[in-house]
Amino acid sequence: MYKSLAKLALQLHNFFYAASSFLSIKAEGGLHPKHRLIGYHAFFVNNVTLEDVILDIGCGNGALTFDVAQKAKKVVGIDFSRANIDTAKRKYSAPNLEYICQDALKNLPAGKFDVIILSNVLEHIEERVAFLKQVKNKASKFLIRVPMINRDWITPYKKELGVEYRLDPTHFIEYTMESFQDELEKAGFAVYSYTIQFGEIWAITKPKL
Repeated sequence: MYKSLAKLALQLHNFFYAASSFLSIKAEGGLHPKHRLIGYHAFFVNNVTLEDVILDIGCGNGALTFDVAQKAKKVVGIDFSRANIDTAKRKYSAPNLEYICQDALKNLPAGKFDVIILSNVLEHIEERVAFLKQVKNKASKFLIRVPMINRDWITPYKKELGVEYRLDPTHFIEYTMESFQDELEKAGFAVYSYTIQFGEIWAITKPKL
C-alpha cells in the first residue's frame, strides 16, 4: 500500500514540477528563471575569448547565444525548431550573431570554429558518441552542460519504482560523472576541467590529439 502511495506522490511531484516550470516561465516574461538563478551563462561567457568564433548547437531561444555574443567575435546559433529560431531572431539579435534553422545531426555549418557549445543538448541525442565523433574536428574546445541523474535522492528512487524520472521525457540519458566521462572517452574527447553545480555537469572538453 505505501509503495503505491509513494508512486502516486512521485507522479504528482512530476506534475507539479512541470506546472511550476510552465508558470515560472510565464511569470518571468518567457525565459525560465533558471537562466537567472543558476547563472550558468557565466560559465560559457567566461570560457570564450574576444577572438573566438563559436557555434552554439541547440541554441533554443537564443538567450545564452546572445550573452556569449556580447564577448565573442562571432556566434552562430543552430536549432531545428523554427519557433525557437524565430524567437531568437526577434528577442536576441546582435550584429555578430547569426541564427540557422536546421538539424545539426544532419547538417552543420561549413568551416571550423574555435568553440562549440552544447548546453543541455547531448541528453536529447540518441546516438551521442556518433554525433560527438561527427563534430569532433569542427572545434578545438567544447563547452558542455548536461543534467545528472544523481542530482538528488528522489530521481533514482523514481527510476527504481518505474515512475518517470527524467527532467524532460525527450531525454535519452541523464548522466553520472562516470557515464559522462565514459561517453566522451569513446568519442575521442578528454575532460579538461569540470564542476558539478545545481545537479548538472559543466565541463570544458577537448578532442584528443
